[in-house]
Amino acid sequence: MGVVESRLAELGLSVPDVVKPVAAYTPAVRTGSYVYTSGQLPMRAGELMTTGKVGGEVTAEEAFACAQQCVLNAIAAVKAEIGDLDQVVRIVKVVAFIASTPDFTGQPGVANGASELLGQAFGEAGVHARSAVGVPVLPLDSPVEVEMVVEVA
Repeated sequence: MGVVESRLAELGLSVPDVVKPVAAYTPAVRTGSYVYTSGQLPMRAGELMTTGKVGGEVTAEEAFACAQQCVLNAIAAVKAEIGDLDQVVRIVKVVAFIASTPDFTGQPGVANGASELLGQAFGEAGVHARSAVGVPVLPLDSPVEVEMVVEVA
């Protein structure tokens, strides 16, 4: 087990199996020294953790946990492309989409679920640029979707 996976294990987490795409795309693509992940939903054990809109049926705390699961699924997609997560040089960019009610403005706090976990897992290499975007609806009525751009050795 490498350093990154050991750090996840210390948090009581592990890299899950790669989530099967819900449409005609691949979970991640490597080009040169970059891996681009597709948007990852908060799938756990083959199903969404929850559904609905943040600020409505889904609390900000539940959405934070969903963002963590999304980023774990993105990490799994990266690992499938490169084999060893210790080959990650830098998490370059994270985009978090949050399906929320019109009056909910806490998208950055929800996206912190992904960002904080990346920092814990990858250390300084996990510090990244980020966008947190509120949207009206996501696939399968998911409350959160996360994608990443990762530089690898």
